[in-house]
Parts: sequence; C-alpha cells; structure tokens
Amino acid sequence: QVQLVQSGGGSVQAGGSLSLSCAASGQSSTRYDMGWFRQAPGKEREFVAVINWSGGSREYSDSAKGRFTVSGGTEKNTVVLQMNSLKPEDTAVYYCAAGTPSYSRNYDNARDYEYWGQGTQVTVSP
Repeated sequence: QVQLVQSGGGSVQAGGSLSLSCAASGQSSTRYDMGWFRQAPGKEREFVAVINWSGGSREYSDSAKGRFTVSGGTEKNTVVLQMNSLKPEDTAVYYCAAGTPSYSRNYDNARDYEYWGQGTQVTVSP
C-alpha cells in the first residue's frame, strides 16, 4: 500500500504561480502512475495532469496544458505539480492520486486510481 501526503498550495493572485508536492511512502518498489485532480465547490472532480511511473510520459487536461507541469514519479518518491499563469477558475481542492498502470486504465478517470492524498486548497484571486 501507498500513503500519499500533499504539501504546498495556498493563495495567489491571478497570473501567479504555485507548486504542489505529493510524497509517497509505503511500498516504495511499487510503480504507479501519478495523477492530479481538482474539485471546485459545487462541481465534480476533474482530471488535471498525470505522469507515468518512470516520468517518461505526461498528459494534461486542456485547461492545464501550457500552464501546468507535472514532474517526478513514484520512483523518486515524490511528484510535483507546478502551476503557472493561474486563473481564478483554477481555484479548487487539488488531490494527487496513484494508479496501477494497465492497458485498460483511463488516466483521466478518477475511478482508476487506487490511492489518494488528503487534498490541498488552491485559491486564485482575481
């Protein structure tokens, strides 16, 4: 099993930057794809970004593409989501998640992730 502990986040003005970290502990030999999701008040959880276990492949949502960067991986025991050019609509609780790679897995589907961090608030003021 893997425990995910998040850090970072906070409040920033529009156009600013924030960095979120997700530290993994437990079965360090297990390889997971690491995803980032967010949930705004009154809205459903949505996919933000994912990096595969080796760090060699990344995918982003349309809203995150060009502004956010995910790096690291479970092999390094941590993943980082760097968020630049933040907008008020980025305001949400952000979650990191670990999922076992497979051919049938959908990286943008929260149901295909097995372990979750506690979440951290990101607030972007206009």
